Amino acid sequence: MDVLSNRTEVFNANEVDRLWWVVDARDRILGRLASQLATILMGKHKPKYASNLLCGDHVVVVNAERVRLTGKKFREKRYIRHTGYPGGQREDTPYTLYKRVPHRILEQAVRRMLPKTRMGRKQYTLLHVYVGDKHPHEAQNPQTLPVHDDRS
Repeated sequence: MDVLSNRTEVFNANEVDRLWWVVDARDRILGRLASQLATILMGKHKPKYASNLLCGDHVVVVNAERVRLTGKKFREKRYIRHTGYPGGQREDTPYTLYKRVPHRILEQAVRRMLPKTRMGRKQYTLLHVYVGDKHPHEAQNPQTLPVHDDRS
């Protein structure tokens, strides 16, 4: 029987149970899916969460090229980056990015929702994104992530 206490429970990295989840991105709205994945990668969906520990789960995303953008975002949204050289600002749209590397749209959306720290970079390594239905993580027995219906 658990007794209520005013003490904060402290745990270490050895006590973290890391699960594997698989998500089908087919016809899912990009921003809503990315925010759900970021929450799982950070570990905020667990009862035991600590911002100083890597306590998130692995997420395998299949059919990443089938993710959906609403409105005119597919043609009019802009991704801006800089090469580091003078005059090196580059612009892409989701359409041009999709033609080159279709899974990058989802990867960027999730990465930009994670913390911009060392911990955020570690959390990003737990994300595995694949084009198509197949992935090489069957040995880990990933569970299907229960997703909210975001079709509106």
